[in-house]
Order: sequence, then C-alpha cells, then structure tokens
Amino acid sequence: MKRLVAIGEALIDFIPNKKGQRLKDVESFRRVAGGAPANVAGAVAKLGGQATFLTALGQDAFGDYIIESLKESNIHTDAITRLQDYDTSLAFVSLADDGNRDFKFYRRTAADLQFSPENIPHDILNNAGFIHFCSVDLVESPMKQAHKKLIDMALQNNVYVSFDPNLRLSLWDDHEALKQTVNEFLPLAHVVKISDEELEFITGYTSIEEALPTLMQGNTEMVIYTKGKDGASLYRKDEHIFVEGNTVDVVDTTGAGDSFIGSFLYYILKEDTDLSTISSETLKSCLYHANAYAACTTTREGALASMANQEEFQTFLTTIK
Repeated sequence: MKRLVAIGEALIDFIPNKKGQRLKDVESFRRVAGGAPANVAGAVAKLGGQATFLTALGQDAFGDYIIESLKESNIHTDAITRLQDYDTSLAFVSLADDGNRDFKFYRRTAADLQFSPENIPHDILNNAGFIHFCSVDLVESPMKQAHKKLIDMALQNNVYVSFDPNLRLSLWDDHEALKQTVNEFLPLAHVVKISDEELEFITGYTSIEEALPTLMQGNTEMVIYTKGKDGASLYRKDEHIFVEGNTVDVVDTTGAGDSFIGSFLYYILKEDTDLSTISSETLKSCLYHANAYAACTTTREGALASMANQEEFQTFLTTIK
C-alpha cells in the first residue's frame, strides 16, 4: 500500500472545557494537536496506512507536544523542521451546543509558514500514492512555494494530488486573494474536496451541478462534495455517486472534514489502482466509509485525538448499519 504525504500547518487547538459559550466567555481550555493537513495524515495513519507530514514547528513546548501527538498517531515526523526564531501556531476554539465552532488563531510568528522548498527531502515521494494540502498555508510565504514544489514533484513522479481548501476566512486579510489562490491551485489537484459551506465563496455558484465545470478543470478527475449529516457526493466525468449521511450524537465537529478526506484517501490508497479505472462500486464504498468515519470523529472531542483506529471504526460501523 502506497503512502500519503501531507503538507501544511500543524497547531495546537485549545478546546473549551465548557460548551455553549462564546469565545470571550470561555474561562478554561484544554490543548489538543490539530491542523487540517496533519489531521488528514492522522486519519490515514490511524486506519492503518502510512503517512508522512511536512511542516515547520517552533522549538518550543507546543512543538514538542505536536511531535509527540503525531508520533502517537503513527505519522512519520522525520521531515518536520524545527525553528528557534518562530513559534508553533495556536488556535482557541469555542464550541456551540450543536458542536459548531468559532476560532481565534495566533499565527503572526507562525513557524509553519517558514517551511521552504529547500526543506523538502529529495526522496519524500518514494512509495507515495498521494500528496494532500489545504489553503491555510497558501498565503504568500516560503510555505506556499514549498507547496508548489511538492506539487510539481508529485506531477513529475505520477503521484496523485489531493486538495481540500478548508477555508479559514479569518486568516486572510484579503478574501479575494484567498479566492484567487484557491482557484489557482484547484486545477493542479486530481481529487478536490469541497463542502457545501465553501461552494459559493470559491465558485460563485450555490449549486454543485452549476459549479462542476469550474471545478473539473486541469488535472481534476474527481470532485467530492460534502454536506455534513446530509451526506456526500462524488462527481467524475459523466458520473455522480451519492451516499446518505449518518445521524449521531455530535460532541465536536473539529476535524470532521479532515477525517472525511483522510479516510477517503486511505481507502483509495488501499485499492492501489488508477483513479481513471477505479470502479463505481469501489468509489461508493470509499465514499461510504469516509462519511461514516467523519461521523465517528464528531462523537469525540478534539481533532487528531478524536480519530478512531481501524478496530474502533469497525465497531462504530456496527452501530450505524
């Protein structure tokens, strides 16, 4: 089974000890390791696949904790850079009673944005089947250039590219720049995952059917459209596959989308086949398991720590059938 290489931010999420409060009213938090691409790598690794993560962390206690958390999730950390003059990113999160979130990020001295093309090992794509990235670290920085280099390397080495924009509007002063950047990177990816909350901002359309011509350009072979409890759809040329959502007792939606695309990539990697020849039945199975894995993630608090291993996930599947 080939492995996943993810690139981007890893950070500390500070989760409130009490739900149902606005961020300004939260009095105490607990830390958990997170960051969307790190979470995606975590889903692959926890389910039993191989995942390597590329980022930079501060030479600080928070960076130490993230390294420990990644290793506990079986993510390979050998290619992570540590920087003395920059800090590990932090995010404070408030949780509404329905599990939805409000964020405040501390990233003005973010170490991850200093990860540069020169930090990418030349052999990073050995036995890789996919690379994966998101949009948070695509601001103008050395890290954006590192993304471009890794994507170029992937395309030259016949490694598939996966992109989940995972929009965080509060991290961009210029929302039009965010939109333009996302649309610059979309055609480079073979698999694009987009949520119902992101569709209009990125494409200008409220209907996925109307947006598909915009999304299915360049290298893109599959578009995955997620709608939370209302299920998920996968589109490829002249084909639409849909799976129903799952009703669960939601504790925390942090990392749900990351666990979805991470588990989807795990099951695709497990098939070890060409995206162009993979069967509709197999894709529907991958989509079903991804949707269920995301639902499972929402039943626990946190991001990376909330993701189930294979045994736990198989137990969860018996509860929703």
